[in-house]
Amino acid sequence: MNDVSTRTQLPSFFQPILWSYNFSALDTETHKKVIIVNTINYGDLTHWRWIIEYYGKEAIREFLETLPVSEFRPRARRLAEIVFSSTHSHDALRSTH
Repeated sequence: MNDVSTRTQLPSFFQPILWSYNFSALDTETHKKVIIVNTINYGDLTHWRWIIEYYGKEAIREFLETLPVSEFRPRARRLAEIVFSSTHSHDALRSTH
């Protein structure tokens, strides 16, 4: 159970890419998906370095492979596939109608 005193606070440089969230309430584990997806889609090198150092390259690669490709902007997805050595073949489910 994470309480405020034991959770890791995101560095303030994440605020611009997480503008639509209550930044002070974000938790690095509970909101892992939001943090990683927004970093890949909108972050710069500083954001990328932070998530790699915090979560680990292998853990991010494994996590990315569980997400549908539609979570990412096409160019950002391609860069993430290179950086994290991911094949990211998990396609979003589509309706046949």
